Amino acid sequence: MNFKLTGLHLDITPAMREYLESKLERIARHVDQLIDVSVILSVDKLVQKAEANVHLSGKDIHVESADSDMYAAIDALMDKLDRQVLKHKEKISEHRGAGTAGTAQEASL
Repeated sequence: MNFKLTGLHLDITPAMREYLESKLERIARHVDQLIDVSVILSVDKLVQKAEANVHLSGKDIHVESADSDMYAAIDALMDKLDRQVLKHKEKISEHRGAGTAGTAQEASL
């Protein structure tokens, strides 16, 4: 997995980098085909914004979140990203399993 972290109007501290990497481990557990992750952290006056672009096998996911605290924005971002990845994974498993489940039941009868 390639991980790219960018800060706009913000210096990325080692603590922020470690926090993001620990949160991304949760996403990596759900999906095997995680190719590339790009995270952009930015500050506009009082709004802390976090954006993520995730490249999976066959799908690109873009998620963004804003909050008054950067760590809260990162937490919300990871929750949204987790839901999107699980939704994508369910769609793939439902699609692949739909054709084989009916034929296996018919063959056993």
